[in-house]
Amino acid sequence: MTIRLYDTSARQIRDFTPLRAGCVSIYLCGATVQAAPHIGHIRSGLNFDIMRRWFTYRGYEVTFIRNVTDIDDKIIAKSADQGRPWWAIGYENERAFNDGYGVLGCLPPTYEPRATGHMTEMVEMMRTLIERGHAYESDGNVYFDVKSFPGYLQLSNQELENLLQPEGEGETGKRDPRDFAMWKSAKPGEPTWETPWGRGRPGWHLECSAMAHKYLGSAFDIHGGGLDLIFPHHENEIAQSKAYGDEFARYWVHNAWVTMAGDKMSKSLGNSVLVSEMVKQWRPIVLRYYLGTPHYRSMIEYSEEALREAESAFARIEGFVQRVVEKAGGVVEPSAEVPPAFAEAMDDDLGVPQALAIVHTTVRQGNSALAADDKEEAVARLAEVRAMLGVLGLDPLDPHWAGESDRGEDLHGVVDSLVRMVLDQREAARARRDWGTADGIRDQLNQSGLVIEDSPQGPRWSLGPR
Repeated sequence: MTIRLYDTSARQIRDFTPLRAGCVSIYLCGATVQAAPHIGHIRSGLNFDIMRRWFTYRGYEVTFIRNVTDIDDKIIAKSADQGRPWWAIGYENERAFNDGYGVLGCLPPTYEPRATGHMTEMVEMMRTLIERGHAYESDGNVYFDVKSFPGYLQLSNQELENLLQPEGEGETGKRDPRDFAMWKSAKPGEPTWETPWGRGRPGWHLECSAMAHKYLGSAFDIHGGGLDLIFPHHENEIAQSKAYGDEFARYWVHNAWVTMAGDKMSKSLGNSVLVSEMVKQWRPIVLRYYLGTPHYRSMIEYSEEALREAESAFARIEGFVQRVVEKAGGVVEPSAEVPPAFAEAMDDDLGVPQALAIVHTTVRQGNSALAADDKEEAVARLAEVRAMLGVLGLDPLDPHWAGESDRGEDLHGVVDSLVRMVLDQREAARARRDWGTADGIRDQLNQSGLVIEDSPQGPRWSLGPR
């Protein structure tokens, strides 16, 4: 068994070999908490949650670090615009992100450090880099000298001569316009911390280098994040950390975006779809299916039609699970192992679409067993389906999703009572062999968005796809 991952730095799929046998260390660039999360943000968390689950299934002990960037140019700008403390904005949105991760079934990270809790580590890193000639102070700012690091831009595969480095306000005194800020000098109204070079605040890139070193040491296995972070963020992290003396990340894994009309979903473009609003319209488990089942390196073009297709696809899986549990008369535990074809797909760069095809094939086999009244075969297939769905975080019988299957918990009892009254009328029509009336009632319920299934225990209703 060998897990293989696409390594951005190598530009190819590589066999995964951990630094320590049986252990995997992952650092994921988490939220910059200037605003509440949209589904593009949460997609990254979902993709790496599935990665983590697969490593765990394969027997690895996983250390998963997902940071919080709680001080940043954008947060400070929001603070000024809203007339609110920067820390209040950060904390409010950090909670919104955690709610988003949680409602979609992401496992909590091993550690979730905040940037503002690691100023000591950042100062120490800058001091060492200045001593070694890789960084310099100017006008209270500290810059990284990109020419001092020969490996700069290897991740993004750019040429230094053609580089246009993003630059923030007040970044004065650079020796070279391509140098990037590690520390920014104090400005009126901004939060600051004391350093040997004066008061100021950290640059974005320095934060992650310091936190990765603190929690994972000088070398770790996998660094993850969205494609948009390759440059400048990840490129600058590499320069700082390796110049500091760290081996840093051995594999670089990047997830693709959620797009709208071909553009990356982002707050600045005004095309974001907030998670908090989406889960009011769609069941969270369906939203997880929609965001988590495409390959992590494939773009997702957002549309309600695609969400409805995901809802229908998951309903087929969920319906099978419910029918077998009903027939078995109790809970069916997941099998100890997933089918070999599922494992093969997941080992090959987390091939979730191919793995999901095995789930649907197994569901069809299970439905055939149900139609043949083969309880033992149906139960065996459900055990496999639950094992596979567990890896994907989509098992509807998992306690996390308990009570989530209906839309509008408060109305469920009322609707159930009303539907039962109508179904009783249908059953009475069937009893007197009035098939026309019975079929007419069923058709009316279907037109209302309800799916009626006749089971050995009597008719059962569920909400159909929209």
